[in-house]
Amino acid sequence: MSMTSCYQHKLTEKLTILNDRGRGVLIRIYNIKKTCSDPKSKPPFLLEKSMESSVKYISKKFPNIDVRSSTQHLGPVHRDKADIVRFLTSYYQSFVDVMEFRDHVYELLNTIDACQCHFDINLNFDFTRSYLDLIVTYTSVILLLSRIEDRRVLIGMYNCAFEMTQGHSDPSFARLGQMVLEYDHPLKKLTEEFGPHTKAVSGALLSLYFLFTRRNQGAEQWRSAQLLSLISAPPTMINPASSDTMACEYLSLEVMERWILIGFLLCHGCLNANPQCQKLWKLGLQGSLYITLIREEVLQVHKVTEDLFGSLKGYGKRVADIKESKEFVVNNSGQFHCQRRQFLRIAVKELETVLMDEPGLLGPKALLAFLALSFIRDEVNWLIRHAENVTKTKTPEDYADPHIAELLFLLEGVRSLIQRHSKIIQRYHLQYLARFDALVLSDTIQNLSVCPEEESIIMSSFVSTLSSLNVKQVDTGEKFNFSGLRLDWFRLQAYTSVNKAPLHLYENPDLAKVMNLIVFHSRMLDSLEEILVETSDLSIFCFHLRTFEKMFALTLEEPTMLRYAIAFPLICAHFANCTHEMCPEEYPHLKNHALHYCNSFLEDLAKQTSNCVLDICAEQRNLSEQLLPKHCATTISKAKNKKTMKHKQTPKKGEPERDKPGAESHRKNRSVVTNMDKLHLTLTELALTMNHVHSFLVFEHTIFPSEYLSSHLEERLNRAMVWLTGYSATTQEIARPSEVLAGVKAYIGFIQSLTQVLGADASRVIRNALLQQTQPLDSSGEQTITTLYTNWYLESLLRQASSGTIVLSPAMQAFISVPREGEQSFSAEEFSDVSEMRALAELLGPYGMKFLSENLMWHVTSQIVELKKLVVENMDILVQIRSNFSKPELMASLLPQLTGAENVLKRMTIIGVILSFRAMAQEGLREVFSSHCPFLMGPIECLKDFVTPDTDIKVTMSVFELASAAGVCCDIDPTLVAAIANLKADTSSPEEEYKVACLLLIFLAVSIPLLATDPSSFYSIEKDGYNNNIHCLTKAIIQVSAALFTIHNKNIETHLKEFLVVASVSLLQLGQEMDKLKSKNRESISLLMRLVVDESSFLTLDMLESCFPYVLLRNAYREVSRAFYLSRVPANAH
Repeated sequence: MSMTSCYQHKLTEKLTILNDRGRGVLIRIYNIKKTCSDPKSKPPFLLEKSMESSVKYISKKFPNIDVRSSTQHLGPVHRDKADIVRFLTSYYQSFVDVMEFRDHVYELLNTIDACQCHFDINLNFDFTRSYLDLIVTYTSVILLLSRIEDRRVLIGMYNCAFEMTQGHSDPSFARLGQMVLEYDHPLKKLTEEFGPHTKAVSGALLSLYFLFTRRNQGAEQWRSAQLLSLISAPPTMINPASSDTMACEYLSLEVMERWILIGFLLCHGCLNANPQCQKLWKLGLQGSLYITLIREEVLQVHKVTEDLFGSLKGYGKRVADIKESKEFVVNNSGQFHCQRRQFLRIAVKELETVLMDEPGLLGPKALLAFLALSFIRDEVNWLIRHAENVTKTKTPEDYADPHIAELLFLLEGVRSLIQRHSKIIQRYHLQYLARFDALVLSDTIQNLSVCPEEESIIMSSFVSTLSSLNVKQVDTGEKFNFSGLRLDWFRLQAYTSVNKAPLHLYENPDLAKVMNLIVFHSRMLDSLEEILVETSDLSIFCFHLRTFEKMFALTLEEPTMLRYAIAFPLICAHFANCTHEMCPEEYPHLKNHALHYCNSFLEDLAKQTSNCVLDICAEQRNLSEQLLPKHCATTISKAKNKKTMKHKQTPKKGEPERDKPGAESHRKNRSVVTNMDKLHLTLTELALTMNHVHSFLVFEHTIFPSEYLSSHLEERLNRAMVWLTGYSATTQEIARPSEVLAGVKAYIGFIQSLTQVLGADASRVIRNALLQQTQPLDSSGEQTITTLYTNWYLESLLRQASSGTIVLSPAMQAFISVPREGEQSFSAEEFSDVSEMRALAELLGPYGMKFLSENLMWHVTSQIVELKKLVVENMDILVQIRSNFSKPELMASLLPQLTGAENVLKRMTIIGVILSFRAMAQEGLREVFSSHCPFLMGPIECLKDFVTPDTDIKVTMSVFELASAAGVCCDIDPTLVAAIANLKADTSSPEEEYKVACLLLIFLAVSIPLLATDPSSFYSIEKDGYNNNIHCLTKAIIQVSAALFTIHNKNIETHLKEFLVVASVSLLQLGQEMDKLKSKNRESISLLMRLVVDESSFLTLDMLESCFPYVLLRNAYREVSRAFYLSRVPANAH
């Protein structure tokens, strides 16, 4: 064949296009196989019961299906013919693509044979690789086609439906049907087809011999050669890492194995004729049990080869070789690859450390970085293939590596270094190309003995392109594109590899060496990402998800590997590399897989990290709890009674000595590891992995690992804070607010210290968690501290206060428990004193306190509704009393007619207890707010002081609402006003509601004397209150009155004066009562009048003096005081 025709055949272009096309066809056939093997995605026509007979008939008669005379069998197909054609078109066209691809491959292989091309991977690398890739891709397509069980039905059913629709069969059907039949036994047919190509194929494969032998060296040989080491020879550290066969150095070992095993499987004739072919083939058989066709589709190479050779004459020795090789692989390859992985972990870590410290070395030593990536990729791929497919083995540990995460982490680390310092690599290699490669190439061209015009033009363009390069192009960020130069070199390889070429590449190896070097250097400028994918792509994990998950689980179980676990989410970004434009329907599935597993891994890591953080927080809280005041009582007691204990008695034997806080830090031996040590070590490892990268891309999604950790920390912190309350719904027990606050501070203090370590925004996590705890429910819909404490104070403390077992003591500023025989009660003062109210306010915050207030007000309004009903029942009598309260005779007849007076007092007392508790809580909030925000509290209090009775009521309520939110006490409670205003009146007019409000005060005023009959209505100087909490009546009367008359826009002072007058008259009339039982506690009850005045800003002592002489109050104080002190004197002293 003449040289001109060789130019015209365009071997380079055809190889490039067919390889890409073949890859697309292979992925489409793979997609069809996967779709048809899954019942969920299988074409519906193949699963319908009505189609069974048609499917069986088509499969049996294929490809000779008579559509016209088979209406009985093909009736269902005729019925759905339009849907079948529409649905199966893509399947059918994919099979047609296979047929067309086969035709083009045969045509090209025959052309290459006719040209008598010479293949040598060391010289014409691109030409030889493309040729071998084409053979392997074509073989993979045919083998995968034969694995689609429904291929006959899919093709046959489509053609039947097509013929029924168009009136004639598809033009491609006859040849396609014949091809499917021919490849029912694919290897037999393929070996027949490739017989004529044995010389070219075996020649190409033999050029791999020395390269493949070198790449199959064990870990010991690598170690002795100081492979990948930059520091083994310091004087040569900055010398460029170079080779005569640059691209061969990082060529995938798996790819070479596939070329050798499939190539000799198809062209097996040379195995008996050529000892070197036989030697290379045996070496290939000793590497793996499985080779990849595509993704997870593998070829069990020993079994397939043995079956094929066993059916051929004269191959008995080869069958024996196969069995021997298989036994060798089973016994040795697992340990062989395990040792290589162990070596790579050490060598690549050293390489990465040096390059990280001196990134400038990436220029001269870029090849070493890509070698490291390639070696890791090969070992990981080998492990994945065998871990997935080798199920029965005596040495399962050979196929499960608990340290694989470190290898993946190192791979990602080297990749990251290359991407981060791409400018360094570009600058170095641009100067290399312009100042060295261009000169060497020019000299090499001049030394050529023969140089045809076409080749001369191409090589001259190389020199001119390289000579024009300038460092400023890198500095200005110019995009380089040397794809034209590399394609021209590919063409030149083809031109100089044909038999009759005037210029033979194998006769001019120097040209090949310098051009291979130039190609590598040019790729460093414009194809860094491509070469990274070529050397380190691990998208294979996308199709071995079970193995991927197992490896991740193994990593989490190995404490020393936790720092490398982030590699698994990072690997998910590689899944985008396995997409192909010929199969766009795969894209969403691959994307979903990548995002799902990336999310899953990060969720697990974040969960484990947050668990570890919260475990340490719990330990810190235990240490903090030891410092609570309640624990120092024993120590103080012992110190106080130390001398007494010495003289009087010795401590009991066996009595445990309680360790003092801080004892846990005293350690005699540092080798003793505590639980806290283990937790901190684990947290350090997890923090390293979570903080390794700020963000990374998976498909078009940006992933932030710190956000996963923040989310989990926030959720766990919420649960932990609720757990700190120790709330029990059955026993109604709960921890004191001050203790919970101490625990929360311990948690928050530790989490704040982790800000730099974890990489998460600890302040935001804490803010969000604390803010959620101020709401009724957190983001997960769970109860919060606010809800638990609100419910507990309402259901436990205030309910018992209403029943009289708990009393409000103004002197102690707390609720106190009244012990009763046979009843077990909690100590109310431990939950309601000043310090506890402050702690409660700090825990709940303004929002939580508002929620507490709203719940308290709901109970208040419930009582007010009942009070209004009682007023309405007694309205007529109350109207008369209001008009005649100063007429004793008439009052004597009217008062007995009132019903429910005790009920009114009881309900009003309950309101008073609730409002008193709210006032205490508000005071706690005010103190906390003043402490945290003094610069805000000042203006709020100043603004409140500017409010006068003449100020517009809307402005007044707005200011009071602001002040109330800060805990400042107001004359009119805006929360109570809002709660009462929201009560729906039963079709009553505002005038009637106002009348009820006025009469409620009258009802209370005339009912107060009834309290004197209650034995518990005795005023206690010690508590500064009454044992039945009637001193809370004063707060209820003042605040409810203020709220009611604010709603009706009436003068509060006027109505309170009226109440004061009526109540005074009622109490003065009590002084004339002859029945001692009714006037038993008259003096104590009289003191309520002073308490009412003290409680209200609207009343003064002068007003009281005008209707209730102060001398009576003074006498009442004297009598109460005398009775109290007499009760304290022992009986025998009287």
